[in-house]
Amino acid sequence: MTDPTADEVRRLRTEEALSVRQIQARTGLGRNRVYALLRGVPPPEWTRRPTAKDGLRAEAVALRGQGCSVNDIATRLGVAKSTAYLWVKHLPLDPDDEVAERRRAHAQVMADGRWATHRMTRDAAQAEARAHMRDVVGPLTDRDVLVLGAAIYWCEGTKSKPWRRQDHVQFVNSDARLLRLFVRFLETCGVDRSMPTYRVSIHESADAAAAEHWWAEALDLPRVRFRRATLKRHRPTTRYNTGEDYHGCLVIDVPRSRELYWKIEGLVAGFTQEIT
Repeated sequence: MTDPTADEVRRLRTEEALSVRQIQARTGLGRNRVYALLRGVPPPEWTRRPTAKDGLRAEAVALRGQGCSVNDIATRLGVAKSTAYLWVKHLPLDPDDEVAERRRAHAQVMADGRWATHRMTRDAAQAEARAHMRDVVGPLTDRDVLVLGAAIYWCEGTKSKPWRRQDHVQFVNSDARLLRLFVRFLETCGVDRSMPTYRVSIHESADAAAAEHWWAEALDLPRVRFRRATLKRHRPTTRYNTGEDYHGCLVIDVPRSRELYWKIEGLVAGFTQEIT
């Protein structure tokens, strides 16, 4: 049994070539209902909206072929840079093209000229702020080292949980400054550098042996205390954790450290009470 409403809606679409809005006005049906009844029925040609920027897109492709940059194309056509890029990203400039190379060099010179003064001012202000705060801190006392060491351990170190008792000191980080401070903290607590074991955790694409050497030199650690490195799977597409400045993380594991862990808990309890 056919639905007379559906038949009428489809007739209005196919015979009279009405739009959805016109069919709504004629039948009194809602927009979603009309769309449901017209499922599978192509719209009339006159309702198809042409792509407004087809002409501009073609012109952008032509300009790209002439060696124009994305910025130039966006300026000439009066469109956003992101739009111009989407239109011509499949047409990269020839890296050997002399015109493109000159344009890039000119753009770099202009950018450097605009930002050179700002960068110099910023760098000078940064150096002044760092020097001032370094002088404010001054030499660290043993008490300072104990407080700082406990604080950074409570942020980055392994902690015992109510559901998993683990009173053991293990600290992992990639920042040599924090690790240097933690080594000093251990020495202040009576733990010599030759007591912990050290292990590099690094991506498999890096040089683990070179990283071990770097950490040993940077923190003045005995190489004989280094254990086999832990290699992490590397994603080739990543932009991070690569290059000569990448040394992975260093894991410092203190054996027989239950009492030391309790002391850290006590230090944390002490300065958190002062804060509250």
